[in-house]
Amino acid sequence: MDSRRPGALAGKLIIDLSRVLGGPYCTQILADHGARVIKVEPPRGDETRDWGPPFHEGDAAYFLGLNRNKRSLGLDLSIPAGREVLLRLLRDADVLVENFKPGTMERWGLGFGEVLGERFPRLVHCRISGFGNDGPWGGFPGYDAIIQAMAGWFSINGETDGRPTRHGLAMVDMGTGLYCAIAILMALSERENSGRGQYLDMTLYDCAVSLMHPHIVNYRLSGKIPGPTGNAHPNISPYDTFRTRTADIFIGAGNNRAFARLCRELGCPELAGDARFRDNIDRVNHRDELKMELESRLIRMDGEEVGDRLARAGLAAGPIHNTAQVVDHPHTRHRQMHLERDWYRMTGTPIKLSRTPGALRSLPPRYGEHGREILREFDFDEAAIKALVKAGAVLLERRA
Repeated sequence: MDSRRPGALAGKLIIDLSRVLGGPYCTQILADHGARVIKVEPPRGDETRDWGPPFHEGDAAYFLGLNRNKRSLGLDLSIPAGREVLLRLLRDADVLVENFKPGTMERWGLGFGEVLGERFPRLVHCRISGFGNDGPWGGFPGYDAIIQAMAGWFSINGETDGRPTRHGLAMVDMGTGLYCAIAILMALSERENSGRGQYLDMTLYDCAVSLMHPHIVNYRLSGKIPGPTGNAHPNISPYDTFRTRTADIFIGAGNNRAFARLCRELGCPELAGDARFRDNIDRVNHRDELKMELESRLIRMDGEEVGDRLARAGLAAGPIHNTAQVVDHPHTRHRQMHLERDWYRMTGTPIKLSRTPGALRSLPPRYGEHGREILREFDFDEAAIKALVKAGAVLLERRA
């Protein structure tokens, strides 16, 4: 990540009031690509600073992986002086991101419809909540696992006939962060024509439902309630984990041509002409028999070797790696998906732009590290800064 060149979002100012995962993941994407992000933290800080181990100098890896390229300002928005500081920051802001419980900003006199949209007509206000402001579950708290459960993710995850299981990644939060980044960029693009900002109503629930593909669409057409299929795909076969002599590998063959090539590579070309496996629907209907046939060949082979050979033959296949193997894999390094600077060792950005690449410009901030610096930039003099700190509106250290 080349920090010498300006990013695609250079010149954009993001005020980030969000905490935990979805919002900070969104704003880190924007920050990686040049946006100026001010992370406004409540008196006790972003709680993910405590979500360890492991830690580096008191901050958890969980926090450090989501907050690079940002500056931190400790601010108590529950008191009027803190809200006045925020309003000063929003004077020049392009985007406000927050994930307070619905109604909180309105109680503080900072609602978009009543205040912010009128006072800052070019502002894009992105609110992230569990379920939104209204509806049967409007205003209820929502966390990744609860949304996974309610949006059906548990029900289709895990082994066949197993108990409903949470996904090992917080993909509701991260997926919502990605959707928010897209929504913000759309709103900024539209603003180029209209000159006006707008309010973005983003919910974990909506994003989780939208990501339930192909299970919801399958259900809507068939009327059959999907269940877990383990590592197998409900619509494609072979698309599953297979045992080898060493490591397990995953193989996907999504069409007849790929399946025939797979059979040739495994030394069983006759399977491609077997009536049980001729077309994808046949292979789906006989998936257990097909898996047995393929594994009877694969079990004599080295997993890494056969995965490499199948990939070189143009097939989608690869060994199953643990986290350490992913980090150490030469392709991870080649794709610059592992960043290192001093003690900081985290994942890189997957967004690769040729002229305006993402960059690691600054390491994750300590709590309130840039408070005085930020206030000076927004025309607060030293006497005003001292008064704000004394009043507890601006915090330079976390409150216990």
